[in-house]
Amino acid sequence: MNSKKNRSTMRLLGSQVKAARMAAGLTQRQLAERAMVDEETIASIEQGRRRLMLSLAKTLDLILDTKGTLAAGVDNLPDIDQFPLYAEEYMLHEREAIALSWYDNAVIPGLLQTAEFARAVLAERIPAYDEDEIAAKLAGRIERQEILQRKNPPTMSFVIWEPVLHLGIGTPEARREQLRFLRECAELPGLSLQFLPMNASSHAGLNGPFTLLETPDHQHLAYTEGQRGSQWVSDLDEVSILARKYAMLRSQALSPQESRDLLDRLLGDP
Repeated sequence: MNSKKNRSTMRLLGSQVKAARMAAGLTQRQLAERAMVDEETIASIEQGRRRLMLSLAKTLDLILDTKGTLAAGVDNLPDIDQFPLYAEEYMLHEREAIALSWYDNAVIPGLLQTAEFARAVLAERIPAYDEDEIAAKLAGRIERQEILQRKNPPTMSFVIWEPVLHLGIGTPEARREQLRFLRECAELPGLSLQFLPMNASSHAGLNGPFTLLETPDHQHLAYTEGQRGSQWVSDLDEVSILARKYAMLRSQALSPQESRDLLDRLLGDP
């Protein structure tokens, strides 16, 4: 299913929420209070700007007496390729998140990439992006890093498989600058950076990279990536499984201090 059709389906679901809310004689604020979410969440869903998650759909079905209609609509949304990696919807959740946990075993996470390293990564894409596409995606990727410097940034945790640090992507200077940037990020308040060593005897992340997010209204979401595309995970059981995997990965990884020491050794600092 293409992105245009996905958004059309989101707008349709949003219209159903709005119609049911109005039939129940509720304002957006009143519905938000009963569902224990932000008013903006209801507004965004009704306008088709935000995906209705299954857990919230079930809550709204109970409040609005829609007899499972909304949950059924969410169930019929396809998961695979629902939103590409850098789609607006993912970036919206990322910008709003109060907590973000990211595991990667293929490349340095986009939020921690320097401009030159990001350009080198984008240039490896097959089929290749043209220069305009690279420039647009690079600008979007760098813009996302605004959350690192906020006065009140989200709580962030990153676990990265150590071999990613040794990939020959980009020029030697670009790779070294990337290591320096990681070292700077490791000192940011509220940010934990850990590396899973190559010789780790256990590894809870063999199924690939994933991201965990907590929204301002305390929805817990996950996002996974693979060769066939990207996938939102909102089912509570599945999110719980990924959260447990992430907890295990943190215990198997080097500590934050050991990870800083690793970067210092790679940079040749005393």
